Amino acid sequence: MESRNPLQMISWSPTIHSPNPNQTAEDDDQPISRRIQRLSLHLNPPPIHPDRQVADALELQLCASRTKLSVSTQQLSDYMRGKHRDIQERVFEYFNSRPDLQTPVEISKDDHRELCMRQLLGLVREAGIRPFRYVADDPSKYFAIAEAVGSVDMSFGIKMGVQYSLWGASVLNLGTKKHKDKYFEGIDNLDYLGCFAMTELHHGSNVQGLQTIATFDPLTDEFIINTSNDGAIKWWIGNAAVHGKFATVFAKLMLTTNDTKGVSDMGVHAFIVPIRDLKTHQTLPGVEIHDCGHKVGLNGVDNGALRFRSVRIPRDNLLNRFGDVSREGKYTSSLSTINKRFAALLGELVGGRVGLAYSSNGVLKISITIAVRYSLLRQQFGPPRQPEISILDYQSHQHKLMPMLASTYAFHFATLHLLEKYSEMKKSHDEQVVADVHALSAGLKAYVTSYTAKSLSICRESCGGHGYAAVNRFGSLRNDHDIFQTFEGDNTVLLQQVAADLLKQYKEKFEGGTLAVTWNYLRESMNSYLSQPNPVTARWEGEDHLRDPNFQLDAFRYRTSRLLQSVAVRLRKHSKNLGGFGAWNRCLNHLLTLAESHIESVILAKFIEAVQSCPDPTSRAALKLVCDLYALDRIWNDIGTYRNVDYVAPNKAKAIHKLTEYLCFQVRNIARELVDAFDLPDHVTRAPIGKQSTAEVYSQYTQIVGF
Repeated sequence: MESRNPLQMISWSPTIHSPNPNQTAEDDDQPISRRIQRLSLHLNPPPIHPDRQVADALELQLCASRTKLSVSTQQLSDYMRGKHRDIQERVFEYFNSRPDLQTPVEISKDDHRELCMRQLLGLVREAGIRPFRYVADDPSKYFAIAEAVGSVDMSFGIKMGVQYSLWGASVLNLGTKKHKDKYFEGIDNLDYLGCFAMTELHHGSNVQGLQTIATFDPLTDEFIINTSNDGAIKWWIGNAAVHGKFATVFAKLMLTTNDTKGVSDMGVHAFIVPIRDLKTHQTLPGVEIHDCGHKVGLNGVDNGALRFRSVRIPRDNLLNRFGDVSREGKYTSSLSTINKRFAALLGELVGGRVGLAYSSNGVLKISITIAVRYSLLRQQFGPPRQPEISILDYQSHQHKLMPMLASTYAFHFATLHLLEKYSEMKKSHDEQVVADVHALSAGLKAYVTSYTAKSLSICRESCGGHGYAAVNRFGSLRNDHDIFQTFEGDNTVLLQQVAADLLKQYKEKFEGGTLAVTWNYLRESMNSYLSQPNPVTARWEGEDHLRDPNFQLDAFRYRTSRLLQSVAVRLRKHSKNLGGFGAWNRCLNHLLTLAESHIESVILAKFIEAVQSCPDPTSRAALKLVCDLYALDRIWNDIGTYRNVDYVAPNKAKAIHKLTEYLCFQVRNIARELVDAFDLPDHVTRAPIGKQSTAEVYSQYTQIVGF
């Protein structure tokens, strides 16, 4: 008997049988028959008259032209670029003029490391751009340089960050005038290449658990640095394996006392430790250096492991801003406890998180630009006997990329706000601003880097097979960026810090305390957020209402307030039986959701402010559209939460979903203008499928493979 596909045996029939209320047991096969008929209808739809197809296509085109906004890319770009775009263009132009300093697609680990060193030397000594001079005096300018440098090569960006944001900034922020006078020029001109030796084999995020020991020898007026055990080996230390000459080493300071204890633990402090000879570059006595080897990404950065065996350094090498040791071995500090000194020390290192949040969005800009440009160019399928259509015309593709494009804009304004707050903190040293920046940088770093990491894979997938070609950059961008979720604080740990700060502010709110700037909305309207939802507004489904920024922001803040109140109740309940740590662990997922919800509220608030402040009407209309998509997409993604508390009625939920899909379609219509407004030249994106001129894409691509 001939083998046949069962589906081929099903002929299409326009008749769909209705359920029969008098159906008997003998008719049990009827539901199966109906399902087969429906499947057949799906696989073999009835023919559509050609005239109807043409009419549908024309209607779609008319709808698109009728709803598309008129956007001036130049006006929008001018609003987006910021005040330091000129120095970014100097970076772009220098490396565009130096093909020998551009990172090839295929390069070995050792060659990549040497290339990154030459890139850094070229930036500082040839292009004359001196980033270190802006670290303290103009942080926003420094981070603008870092974003541009990271677009040249992310390994180059991280290597520069190790030299200036970590090693250099630790000397400036944790040391005093004597350290700045001695080291500033050498750090600035790259004579004093350095490392930031905090992370150990057994300890990363838990800095207070570090096991490297620094003891003071009053006979020689020296500190002795020791790696107490294998778990205390400094690990993943950038610049250590090949190029570094100094390291800021974080260690527990142990001092001899006259009491019965004999030795007193003064907490973690930072010390400048030379690791290589300045002239010969030989490893110094007592210092053992090994290469951490090939990594998943960022192989242009020479990460190494450091062990110290009784390495002696002068007493002046203690970075003594928050605590000092006299010649006689007496400890003094303006801060009374170990915890206060530790908080002050970490507070001065927050710039790394600020830079990662900002730079991560720069990576997202490059990725979404490549994906959108290719998706507009690539054509595939279409109505029968009609030309193929752009893959970005498919709703599924719009759903992948348009909310991501909206998020990129949202993160742009949120991270700019973070830069402004950080600059204010560096100038004022106001305690409230310091606390605000600490929590905001932790939350934005965690949220933006996690979102970008997921988005890079989606961008790769949205470009199909061509997204898999190394020359189109998604692989290197994804691998190089992946560690952003871990260093400068693991994202899960950072979100817990945000949640802990929210709970602290929640408690102070009800005790009449002062709330930090970021949490103002808790003070202003938490009571209204925690009241029962209005059954009338829960049903409003008009477009004007759903696109009202007040509704959007209220929805975000309502969710955060509900999460905050409920987790506070849960923690209080569980702590009775499990203790504080056990209760925290029991509620951990709830706490992480709370932190993310709060950060989303802050992001939306800053986006709304940016829309309202935009002076150009056409740009403001485009930004409003993008902002609405960001807000409604986030609400729809968590619609279950809103439905569970009756904040959104079923009809309203359905309206939010429909409007989100429509906004995706509208944003698609101006997607080219939106990515062009990022003002990333082709020599910056460096992906053949992401070129601005569609005429050149395939021609360059074919040339690369040898045609």
